[in-house]
Amino acid sequence: MKLLFKATAAAAALAVTSVLTACGASPGATGPVTGAWSDVEAAAGEEGSVLLYSSQKPANLERLETAFEKKYPRIDLEFVRGTDADINPRVETENRTGRGTADVHMLTDATWITNAAQSGSYSTELVGPNLRAPEYQPETSVLENRFALSSAAVFALGWNTGAVPGGLRSPGDILDPKYRGKIGIVNPTGIASYVDLYRFYARTYGDDYWDRIAELKPRIYPSALGIAQALTSGEIAVTPSVQPLVTEVAAGAPVGWALPSQPWGTPWYSHVVSVAPHPNAAQVLVDFMTTREGQTALNDGYAAALPDIPGAVVQAQEIAVPDTADLTPDKVTQYSQEWARRFQN
Repeated sequence: MKLLFKATAAAAALAVTSVLTACGASPGATGPVTGAWSDVEAAAGEEGSVLLYSSQKPANLERLETAFEKKYPRIDLEFVRGTDADINPRVETENRTGRGTADVHMLTDATWITNAAQSGSYSTELVGPNLRAPEYQPETSVLENRFALSSAAVFALGWNTGAVPGGLRSPGDILDPKYRGKIGIVNPTGIASYVDLYRFYARTYGDDYWDRIAELKPRIYPSALGIAQALTSGEIAVTPSVQPLVTEVAAGAPVGWALPSQPWGTPWYSHVVSVAPHPNAAQVLVDFMTTREGQTALNDGYAAALPDIPGAVVQAQEIAVPDTADLTPDKVTQYSQEWARRFQN
């Protein structure tokens, strides 16, 4: 069963203002059994289920579910899909109350990840053997033995092939007045990774880039997934930033995509939450996501954490990590307010 939910503006603001307020381990903290990895796998089978919170697109999560349940038929994988602004407050609340629902949390919010990894307040230490494999590059892919690199979103230019048969070559191509009202952009409110994206585009393509986009009255979407759907339906014609439309093109959708000369990306990290109801199955899932089977299932159209993964557009370790010092909750809030004045007034 798959569960989906949407954020409100209030929830998004809460994600910024309340991030990482808890101190120490939750009174409901859990952990895997001690002993060999085979003991953890056996205990995971007894638990019988695992719940993942993730901001990845549903198609990739469904492939992960299929691959994981094939490897571990005794464990039912379910997922909740939402933005980081949706999910992070839920994880914080579950930790604070000691009433866990999620077992594994996969996110891109660089500041949240850094602070949580260093504090240890929200996570159980990882024990899976595949996290230590040399090709996974654990020295850079595992943070504080709590957060494991799962993949990375790399953002591309996107267009509807019916409206733009010649495609796009540069984000500057979108500044054409003929696209007025037909440009799709994502709302970055409360989402540190999207704030970093907006700043990267301003640094790379001109300080006035977003002002010029605003003059063309773009349509605003809560996530890149919504933009991809709008391109497919023809609701919009172009976007300066969408995840590579590999799945959509393969399905015959009338869309195209291309990486700009200087693409932007942000990594997803996964951790076992400290109040996981199924702590052993959670460890098994995080470990599985670092295997070749897990990476292949998870990373069609994304950057993979292992080399030579079919469908991956680049390797995740090659993507620069966002500057968390410049993405504090106060700065994310400030930029979100500036963005609202520019695009929503």
